[in-house]
Amino acid sequence: MIEIYFKTIRDEQFQQISDYRVGSWIHVDQATIADLGKIKDLTGLDIADLQDSLDLYEIPRIEHKEENIIIFVRHPAPLERGLHTSTLAIILTGTYIITISPTKSSLVDTIVDSRTPLATTQKSKLLLYIILKITQDFTAKIKVVRNSVIGQERQMKNITNKTIVVLTKNEEILNQYYSSLVPMHHLLESITSGRYVSLYEKDHDLLQDLLIAVKQSEDICQVNIKSIRSLRDAYQILFTNDVNKTIKLLTAITIIFTIPTIISSFYGMNVALPFAKNSYAFSIIMAMTILICIASVIIFARKKWL
Repeated sequence: MIEIYFKTIRDEQFQQISDYRVGSWIHVDQATIADLGKIKDLTGLDIADLQDSLDLYEIPRIEHKEENIIIFVRHPAPLERGLHTSTLAIILTGTYIITISPTKSSLVDTIVDSRTPLATTQKSKLLLYIILKITQDFTAKIKVVRNSVIGQERQMKNITNKTIVVLTKNEEILNQYYSSLVPMHHLLESITSGRYVSLYEKDHDLLQDLLIAVKQSEDICQVNIKSIRSLRDAYQILFTNDVNKTIKLLTAITIIFTIPTIISSFYGMNVALPFAKNSYAFSIIMAMTILICIASVIIFARKKWL
């Protein structure tokens, strides 16, 4: 589905229009091959280059195709197949700025609904603003994961299978975020060189702030990944400790119950044994067995096996 937006500096909101006006922002949501065909006719780009925008696993990068600049970024978007980020292609032409998303993009809806002073005719500023919103979205999502991890740290004594599943899922989310942020940082450094996008002086200031923001998101993400790994190691230590305690307890119980078994086995033999002719033999043997078992329990309790 192709949507066209236009906004000047004097306008307060983005206006959706029906024609391809010069300086407009063209967004392709849930893009199809048919949509890419229309963008191909509009920009003159090769369809093979446009098809990369449909790849859900596309790596952030920047390419120069004739007079057009194609930028691939990733943004937080929970999808099927275990993906937590989605592809967004941004194309800068001499006439338009075009964004292509293979899935439903709430990011674009957020920008369109905002009251930003930017105009669609300011392609470089709009590009940096889109990447800024992506970075802010990453930071917000990372903080949500961090809060979840902190909640698990406070419940170290109540570890369940669900806790382990949530921890593993959070680690996977952060790994995907980190693998998207690092290439995006390199992409912004490429834009800083000025070889791809013409920037004004104020744009350079915004780009530097953006580089710092992406770097901070990287660091926060990496710190949280390390926290999850430390928490996972702590879980493993607790599990090992619990297993050792259980093995000690079972060993002590086995030894205690083995004592009467051994004694009864001796008295099951057809040989001369102590108390064999005593009328109180059974009571004496049972008393001795109970005393030995009680002594064993006391010894194991002092050794903290019980």
